[in-house]
Amino acid sequence: MPIAGWCVATATSIVLSSFALSPVLNAARADDELPDLDQLPAAEVAVTTTSPPAPAPAAPEHPAPSASSSTSEPSRAVPSKTRRKPSSKPAATTAPAPPATTRPSTTTENGWTVTMGDDGVKTYVRSFRCDGGQAVIKMTSAGTVALVTATPADGYTVQKTGSDTNLAIYFTSTARSFVLHAQWWNGAPLVEISEVGG
Repeated sequence: MPIAGWCVATATSIVLSSFALSPVLNAARADDELPDLDQLPAAEVAVTTTSPPAPAPAAPEHPAPSASSSTSEPSRAVPSKTRRKPSSKPAATTAPAPPATTRPSTTTENGWTVTMGDDGVKTYVRSFRCDGGQAVIKMTSAGTVALVTATPADGYTVQKTGSDTNLAIYFTSTARSFVLHAQWWNGAPLVEISEVGG
């Protein structure tokens, strides 16, 4: 009996949610049916903030007759529509794409993925693999070194030692060990991989 009640409750909730979501699903558009971003009325929103100052001076001129004030309000709406059209030009200037371009540009140098920060410091990131595992190292042109991730291979353990300027990652098993030694050296990132006890 409890199972039958659960089935009825579940079926009812499915029917209700399908009914509630049907207007949303029917109104959904495919990606190819969406309007172009340049055609969106974002400029009208910016214009409505500039159009209220113009009706404010016009408001004191027409309030004297109360009957004409009701007719003057629709006439105010017409000039605001005409003001929206010329302000589409400033909308092009108010919708700049520079924030998207402020992301640091990414380049590759000697296998390192390099990004330049706003402060002029380059960040270098690279993955290194050996029989003992894999490590991702991050360095900056300011001389700092950091371990992003280290994943040991089966049968190995991982250990990090050193400082933020001179770093060593050990992948150790009972028979073999690998050391990744990372530091900023002569104006460039340097990582050496050595096998110990092989």
